[in-house]
Amino acid sequence: MQANEEIKVEEKLEDITGITCIYVPVNDVYESIKWYQKNLGYQPAINDRVEPGMVMAVLNVPDRNGNLPSPGFRQVVPALFLHKSDAEGGRLGFSWSLDSGKPHAMACFITPRIQELFERFKENGVNILGERVTSGPNITFADPDGNIWEVWQP
Repeated sequence: MQANEEIKVEEKLEDITGITCIYVPVNDVYESIKWYQKNLGYQPAINDRVEPGMVMAVLNVPDRNGNLPSPGFRQVVPALFLHKSDAEGGRLGFSWSLDSGKPHAMACFITPRIQELFERFKENGVNILGERVTSGPNITFADPDGNIWEVWQP
């Protein structure tokens, strides 16, 4: 190749750039908002009115300055969309034969302070389903509706 030849770089469009939300079925959206605030630090979206009888809410994790993220192509912390759903509608989680049929989470949160979170969970009566170490400590837990989550500290 000669030094003056132009190198053409083809721009590749991405099909998927992240996850923006997880839909969470709950019995009582208003009570679930309070649970997710108290235990995981999620906050209602700026324009959401929080009141009893709600049928849907959007929750986000604020950044270090307390700002809520806006939707974008590289949003790495997905919003939780709480939706009123009867128990017959199902809950998040599944059992996995590789884990002896124990309930398994549908998604995993990341924390830099898992021990503090574990203590908060115990203090608040969170249903802790298990603890394990993969490439860092993990805690599997359920919300009051039986949706199964995991939290991990890398």
